[in-house]
Order: sequence, then structure tokens, then C-alpha cells
Amino acid sequence: MILEKLRNNPTCIKIYSYLRWHERFALIKNFGFKYKCPFCGYHARKLIQIGQTHKVIFEKEIIGCGQRFAECTRCGSTDKERLVFTYLQNCINFFADPSKSVLHMAPELSISKKFFKHKFKEYVCGDFFAPGYENAYPSYVKNINILNIPYSDNYFDIVICNHVLEHVEEDIKGMSEIFRVLKKGGFAILQVPISYKIEKTYEDFSITNPKLREEAFGQCNHVRIYGPDYVDRLKSIGFEVDVISNLTDAYPKAGLNAKEKIFVCRKIDR
Repeated sequence: MILEKLRNNPTCIKIYSYLRWHERFALIKNFGFKYKCPFCGYHARKLIQIGQTHKVIFEKEIIGCGQRFAECTRCGSTDKERLVFTYLQNCINFFADPSKSVLHMAPELSISKKFFKHKFKEYVCGDFFAPGYENAYPSYVKNINILNIPYSDNYFDIVICNHVLEHVEEDIKGMSEIFRVLKKGGFAILQVPISYKIEKTYEDFSITNPKLREEAFGQCNHVRIYGPDYVDRLKSIGFEVDVISNLTDAYPKAGLNAKEKIFVCRKIDR
């Protein structure tokens, strides 16, 4: 009933038409051949600027959360999403086998759309529902706490967790849960913001004020800055870790962050 009233409201129609025209104009204006989005196929001459500008991000050169030109004008995908998708699609032919079961934590819309179209054997999207925001999540997303994943041991072939662990105080426990539900021979992609300017991961759980967290970690809901020892944390759980870089060289038009590496964590069948 409300939607019908909106559709028949001349003012709403004018606003909607203006927004659609504005979007089309932006796409035409930004058309070019420097980038091609692997999700929507849009050709762009530049990407939209996103990211935080807090001092610590630049001092520590935190990869994955600083201000950068990274968003697709058409579909809104970011460099973090395109990196994971480019690896899955182009480097390991991930979509060749639909018999896989996949767990996707804090699922990005761009990636989820592709996964649903492919019709895997099972594709589970999960996120921790913040109190009071239960209805803000898409209907296909289940309320799953990464510290207590409600699936049996050795259940999933693949787990994708893209820039989530930096929000979790008990990150080792979260990694352990991912390892537990992953099948032997399966793998997880566990991306985090990371700094190679520090020797060890920096965390201070006494910092709870959002403003102070921005100053300390670069974002109000981050609880640490991962350092090069991130790989050691993953290995301590039992993962065998492959660190993959230079995808930008192979796929220069995908709009990737040249500095961001992919952490492919395998559960070896021993």
C-alpha cells in the first residue's frame, strides 16, 4: 500500500527520476578503459574514493583500511571484495565444482550475488547480529557468532571471512572455530587489515571508547592492528598458510589493492 502511494506520488516520481538520471550521468561521465569490475563488468576510468583518514593508518601503513580509490561507480564493490573474487574465479577456478559447501561470514553483497547464482551444494551466510539491529540484515544471513559456529566438525569445504577478525577480541578462538568446521583438505580465506611497519600485532583491550579506538587502531570498531605475526597466529591453530601477492600484476584492470595479500589457510588431511 505504501509503495503504491509512493509510486503514484508526483514528487516521489520526480525524485526517483532525478536519482536515476544522476546515476546514469555518473556512469557515462566515468566511463573508460582503465578498470573493469569483475562483478558488474562496468568499464571505468577511475574508482570512487573510500576509507578512513586517521593518523595511525598512515603512520603504520595499515593495508586495507586507509583512504584510497577503490569503489566501483556502478555496483559499489570495493577492492577487498574484488581481490577475493578475482582469486577464486581466476586463480583456482573455484566455480568449476558446484558440489562445495561454503560458509561466508559477514557476506559482501557483490560476492553473495555471484555465489547464489552458481548454486553451490550449500551456501551459508552468517554474521553476528548486533542487538537492536536484527532486522537490518538480509533475510538470507543467519545469526552466527564466529566464536561459536553452530555446525559440526569438518562440515564446510570453504570458509570466507573477509576483514572480520580485526573486530573480534578473541580472534584465536574465532580462527579455531573456522578450523573446526572446515573439512580436511578444505581452505579458508581469512583477510584482515595488516601493517608491515610493526613487528608484532598491536592490541589493547582496555581501549573501549570508539574515539580512542580510531586513534589506536584506525577504526572505531577495530580492536587491533595485525602485524606480520598474523601468519603465526593462523599456523598456531593448525592451518597451513599460503600468502599470495601480486594479483594486481596479473589482473591490472580489476581495481585491486596492489599492497593487499591473500591469506589462504588450508586444513591439511594428515
